[in-house]
Amino acid sequence: MNAPHPHVDDLLRPLAPQVVGVLTRRFGDFDAAEDAVQEALLDALAQWPAEGVPDNPKSWLVQVAHRRMIEQVRGEQARRRREELVAARAPADHWASPAADLAHEADGDDTLVMLFLSCHPALTPASAIALTLRAVGGLTTAEIGRAFMVPEATMAQRISRAKQRIRASGVPFRMPEPEERSARLAAVLHVLYLIFNEGYAASGGLGLHRVELSREAIRLARTLHRLLRGFPHGDCEAAGLLALMLLTDARRPARTGPGGVPVPLAEQDRGLWDREAIAEGTALLTAALHQGAAGPYQIQAAIAAVHDEAATAEETDWPQILALYGLLERMSPNPMVSLNRAVAAAMVHGPAAGLALLEPLAGGPLTGHHRLHAARAHLLEMAGDLTAAVEDYRAAASLTASLPERGYLTARAARLGVSPGP
Repeated sequence: MNAPHPHVDDLLRPLAPQVVGVLTRRFGDFDAAEDAVQEALLDALAQWPAEGVPDNPKSWLVQVAHRRMIEQVRGEQARRRREELVAARAPADHWASPAADLAHEADGDDTLVMLFLSCHPALTPASAIALTLRAVGGLTTAEIGRAFMVPEATMAQRISRAKQRIRASGVPFRMPEPEERSARLAAVLHVLYLIFNEGYAASGGLGLHRVELSREAIRLARTLHRLLRGFPHGDCEAAGLLALMLLTDARRPARTGPGGVPVPLAEQDRGLWDREAIAEGTALLTAALHQGAAGPYQIQAAIAAVHDEAATAEETDWPQILALYGLLERMSPNPMVSLNRAVAAAMVHGPAAGLALLEPLAGGPLTGHHRLHAARAHLLEMAGDLTAAVEDYRAAASLTASLPERGYLTARAARLGVSPGP
């Protein structure tokens, strides 16, 4: 098999959920359709770089996946009865593979339906992320497994269980009704947010970033924003999420130094920031804020924009950031938001104010989380309590699974003049 061609890979990713949608609508079996499309994608990756991209790539994929699906149905004894029942009530041309040059039902774009289906609230976040990356992102099970550092077999089981839960729920392949759309959209946004976060700040491993995940999250968020434009006010939070991703990812080129060592925001070379992404994110946020009441993703994007607008760390408008975190905490209470508000309070009112806000978090969900210890260490260092700061830096280093972060935190303790422990 040929190595993936960048142009072909970029073409296939947005087509994958559309083709799954065509087959799911035709056969009523999301699980089998998704498997068939994955095989068609592999065929395309093997053939198109050498033979050229077909005139109608989507119809080519529909034809090949359709053929694969028929083979699956006819080749599995457990599905023989379903085949006979479907065949009995299907038109004569149902089992015929459609011509590759016909647009027919392949003209529709089911990406939005696929996003809603893959991010069903009945799924755990981990399962929804895996299913979204495979069914909508077009990633293979092996690619997703590598991204999250689990064996391919383990990831395959996770995806399989997710599809089984969707099948058991009896959810039809269609857009959710208006009354349930808001809840389902919240799940979609949350899953894309989690994918981006894992890509921008990997929870473990050798690298600080997993660029393929953050890029895929941005691509999917851009697709979602485009598809939701037809819904009244439906794209405000989608625009906010996309803006947040762009404004945050714009700093990625400056987040690591030689050897992949993390560089704190205050010490980053802002000349390396992606100004084009910042401009796009700011424009998206401005347009969304003008459409009505702001949601949590828009508030987070506004915080990111304030950081990005500062020419230097010293020029950062911390009072505005503190006010925005206060609004976000009231709107969407979350321990991590409270932690960030404490840091902002320290920048405005001094480290003692921030440490006082961190104290209640020690007995909550962040207990044992490295970010709580890292934030407290930073504020203790600001306050001049270096001995206590070193203890918290060491504690944070021992709790993180990210090797770059562990190295940074250990080095931070060493720079305070106390040698690291064994």
